[in-house]
Amino acid sequence: MTTAFFIKQTSGLWNKVACENALVKSHPALDLHKNLPGLFQAGDFFYTIFNPKKFAFDFISPQVETILGYSPSDVTLPMLIENIHPEDRSWVFEFENLATNFLSKLPAGKLTKYKIRYDFRIKNKSGEYMRLQHQGVVIEHDDRGGIGRILIIQSDISHLKKEGIPVLAFIGLGGEPSYLNAGEKCRQQDKNKALTGREKEILKLLIDGRLSKEISDLLSISKHTVDTHRKNMIRRNNLSNTGELIGKAVTQGWL
Repeated sequence: MTTAFFIKQTSGLWNKVACENALVKSHPALDLHKNLPGLFQAGDFFYTIFNPKKFAFDFISPQVETILGYSPSDVTLPMLIENIHPEDRSWVFEFENLATNFLSKLPAGKLTKYKIRYDFRIKNKSGEYMRLQHQGVVIEHDDRGGIGRILIIQSDISHLKKEGIPVLAFIGLGGEPSYLNAGEKCRQQDKNKALTGREKEILKLLIDGRLSKEISDLLSISKHTVDTHRKNMIRRNNLSNTGELIGKAVTQGWL
């Protein structure tokens, strides 16, 4: 998954749950300097303020230089994405997809009561890979459930987890229930939505950037048949468009 594809797809996910700054309510317990260690139980970490509408950071703490070796002025979201381990990039995209879906279904009053947690490997300035634990909590939202800003803590857990696949969890705060291994549970559900042989052929060509007419010529079938298979895959997997279909196929390893 290329950086450009990742950014395009992930920014689209967050744009669906984002809001403008009007009528924003803040996290009731937010005091960055006082409450961060207790809220996140972090070790060595840096934090950012993520703006989903802009798909950019509004703030990056100076501790990023201690963790990754870069000064805050050099750090951008695309740069961090570019440095994610190639094997973990699809996991991160999948987790972001699941996280936005989860948050979109919460009532506005519960948006600040959940912490999104997952881990991944990233390359530091020295060229070495380390493992970060990503923890995010909504700190600003509007009355309709639109998200204004998210506080994200990135903790160095290289000494705690040296190998293994990334894991996603939704952690309830203030008495709310938690959902562990959320990514694995969703993958198990997706196994029931198998693709036919023809659908796999069409999907592979869609991922390669082919248009319906090109696919119909390559497979010697009508454009109408191609479009019907594509729409069936989108409908059966509860998706909205071809972009979401391609993104899910890549992250779930359908092919």
